Amino acid sequence: MDFAQTLRANPVFELVARSARELGVRAYVIGGFVRDLLLKRPSHDIDVVCIGGGITLAERVASNSGRRIPVAVFKNFGTAQLRLDDWEVEFVGARKESYRRESRKPLVENGTIEDDQNRRDFTINALAISLNEDDFGQLVDPFDGVADLRKRIIRTPLAPGITFSDDPLRMMRAVRFASQLGFDIAPDTFDALTEYGDRLDIVSMERVTEELNKIIASPTPSYGFKLLNQAGLLRKILPELLELQGVEILEGKGHKDNFYHTLQVLDNVAARSDDLWLRWAAILHDVAKPATKRFDKTVGWTFHGHEELGARMVPAIFRKLKLPLNEKMKFVQKLVRLHLRPIALVKETVTDSALRRVLFEAGEDLEALMTLCRADITSKNYDKVKKHLRNFDKVEHKLQELEEKDKLRNFQPVITGELIMRTFGIPPGREVGEIKEAVREAILEGDISNTHEAAYPFMVQAGEKLGLKVNEGAR
Repeated sequence: MDFAQTLRANPVFELVARSARELGVRAYVIGGFVRDLLLKRPSHDIDVVCIGGGITLAERVASNSGRRIPVAVFKNFGTAQLRLDDWEVEFVGARKESYRRESRKPLVENGTIEDDQNRRDFTINALAISLNEDDFGQLVDPFDGVADLRKRIIRTPLAPGITFSDDPLRMMRAVRFASQLGFDIAPDTFDALTEYGDRLDIVSMERVTEELNKIIASPTPSYGFKLLNQAGLLRKILPELLELQGVEILEGKGHKDNFYHTLQVLDNVAARSDDLWLRWAAILHDVAKPATKRFDKTVGWTFHGHEELGARMVPAIFRKLKLPLNEKMKFVQKLVRLHLRPIALVKETVTDSALRRVLFEAGEDLEALMTLCRADITSKNYDKVKKHLRNFDKVEHKLQELEEKDKLRNFQPVITGELIMRTFGIPPGREVGEIKEAVREAILEGDISNTHEAAYPFMVQAGEKLGLKVNEGAR
């Protein structure tokens, strides 16, 4: 590849090169941009390393751009960032790092380009291209990262024990890059994941979860989870998932390995959706099966109530992993709670009432729920899977027809608490909740339509059954 021609085609590199020349410093584009250039992957992030002051170079680039470009300076880290058109450009001075055992924060001093490449996590991320006049476009590859790209290998530039002991988060990054790129991890690098796994304890959960989410967002996330499991790291992060592992057989009756089933469901969801939180719902949909597992001599293994218990487990897992405890968590919780409901709708005799309840409870998340339910159909028997998927087609058609007729998606009863209190002249209390519940049930059962004309008289009757009288001024 002619790197010089490729870089000159992008005005950002000409601007950085000219600015470095004016300052009399040497500069290189390094890391992910170079890796993705060789892999022909899209990239919008550029990392520039400067033999000298990275912040000073960033400020000169902004000044030379001829535009008012703000420069974000992070003095504690010796870095600066700016945006040029569609490019996020980060500048850092070349540095050499040393670590104390109890901390990921390095002791930093100025260094050469070689020093800077030595501190990089993997050979494929240590690739650099010169932006200097005397060797513009020349690839600097001291660790044979190009060969590792060709071999599709994740390998550390220095001895893996040094790389991972210095910064244990790199162990998560090794799995993340393998999962994102579909690469193997070199044997000695993988062995070090197992050997130095306890070093992950000094890394904040926020940083670990950030890498875990990138693994989950990869094209085939099960690959990353299998690597985490084989390296012994998954037990440190998400032991609840490992509890699903294994098959137990009693009286000739066994159940599926719910760990590998979960990974298959995750991959099935990933093939249909990029939604990170829908993928989290796939990961946690069966998380309570170990706690609910029972053996029945007649039917074999059962997991009654695992969906409800699983939903109750979601907040604690999110809290532990420092995931957001907001609407995203509630979305995952809802899908875990409802993931078995559409399966009951497959029967030919399913009632409109049952369909209405799923529409009501799923609301705007119905498509996500059905995606999860389809993904949950896993079997080595291809014909069995096809049959179940055809049944789900029928269910979705029924739900669509009922939704068009009843408009129950995001359903809100027309009878509000305020209307009930005003009608009967009562304060907030038990009676208000009971009347609202009665109206809602009547609508879901199809006894009345969700209109004021139908629901108001029903509300009056429900109130009178509780001994309430209509406030004459409210009629």
